[in-house]
Amino acid sequence: MWRHVTSPRAGWQDTVVAQGLVFPMTPLADGSGEVVYWNESAWYEFTSTEIERLEAVTDELYAMCLHAGAVMAERFTDRELMLPSGTMDLVRESLRAEHPSAHARFDLSYDGELPAKMLEINGDTPTGLIETAVAQWNWLEDVFPDRDQWNSVHDRLVRWWREQDARGLFPDHAVHFFHSATDTSGEEEMTTTYMRDTAAMAGLRTYGHVIEQVGWDEAPEAQRFVDVEDLPIRAAYKLYPWESMLAEEFGPHLLERHEREPVRWVEPVWKLMLSTKAILPVLWELYPDHPNLLPAYLGHPGDLTEWVAKPLQGREGDNVWIHTHDSDDRRPGHYEGQTLVYQQWNPIPSFDGNRAVIGSWVVGGVSAGCIVRESDGPVTDYFSRVVPHVITDADRPDEAQVQRWLDE
Repeated sequence: MWRHVTSPRAGWQDTVVAQGLVFPMTPLADGSGEVVYWNESAWYEFTSTEIERLEAVTDELYAMCLHAGAVMAERFTDRELMLPSGTMDLVRESLRAEHPSAHARFDLSYDGELPAKMLEINGDTPTGLIETAVAQWNWLEDVFPDRDQWNSVHDRLVRWWREQDARGLFPDHAVHFFHSATDTSGEEEMTTTYMRDTAAMAGLRTYGHVIEQVGWDEAPEAQRFVDVEDLPIRAAYKLYPWESMLAEEFGPHLLERHEREPVRWVEPVWKLMLSTKAILPVLWELYPDHPNLLPAYLGHPGDLTEWVAKPLQGREGDNVWIHTHDSDDRRPGHYEGQTLVYQQWNPIPSFDGNRAVIGSWVVGGVSAGCIVRESDGPVTDYFSRVVPHVITDADRPDEAQVQRWLDE
């Protein structure tokens, strides 16, 4: 694994915006300017052997997370996970029903030599899809047209929608897609739009709205969620956290099972277990000394002398607390007061001063690709940047080979 410096394509910003990555720059918090988010002035080189290791690690970790999620569903209470009353009953029902999951993303610490370490998993609302599946792939075709990339995310998503539709998951072959109106960057809207496009490619009828426009039809013969046109919502993809949705005005309709015909949600509610940081200590308990895990404890640092403390529902580095022999750094954020998970301090690999984390994707339960996210400091936060990658010792496979891989 190496980092290379290069020159961006002429007109790169207009190019990626046209591809749907409408947030290629990140505004600074003080309004003084902006920093690059999509960074193609560099690229990361991987060998086939390194990618095979990452694939295997991702598949193994995901299987371990499914095990841990099932254990958590039986062990934890709503209060312990800071969830609305009744949530864990829904989680257990969803697990028993084996509601299908589309995707998840691991954050892995990896330098190409030492075993990859799991930092966390986002199993409910993973972002980075446009960056990985669209912008990164098109960059490869422009810059390294004869080389390969670990990136079957797009093909696997289209296949997942098609397979689930064939199994009857989506009534009338239709799915609603929701994101929040509160996001002003365009990231959530465009990520949801991309997922909607993959569903349409699979032959589904799709509808898109902001989730704040979802309504409730309280007529006795209805008792269902409806969209802005008063159409019934029967299956839906939502880029919106379950813990937020259940805590809001219409949450009781879900928690108290008011729906005559429950919405089939993507992601399903059991994926809450794969989005809370509480999964980290459970994994360590179930798989102690696993080479791809870091020691982690819930509510206390245990025997750790250097650690990173993360809020249960934290995102984007908010309220992270880093305690080492040399420093004690607490970051501000929106999750003050939440129970903390303490994870062994593991310095992120530095490539010429760039701290690189691997965003490793799972689609339909299978490892599907990656993108590199790098930052200047020890925490990957709002001001990090994404960088494309190339497998330099592998030629571009033909379509027949791609289909064989997808069929495995």
